[in-house]
Amino acid sequence: MDWDEPEKKKKRLEPANLEVLGVAELGEYIAELEAEIARAQAAIAAKKNVRAGAEALFKK
Repeated sequence: MDWDEPEKKKKRLEPANLEVLGVAELGEYIAELEAEIARAQAAIAAKKNVRAGAEALFKK
């Protein structure tokens, strides 16, 4: 990718068809979503830590 190329929009996850899932399957689906949320939150926290470190390094 060239720096002057605009970034393409990121594809969002398509919602699952909940009508065809049973109660147990819905529970598993929720667990998967919660795990993905936790993974995204950890990535956000890591990026904030890197940013805070950079800001502290270049702070006057």
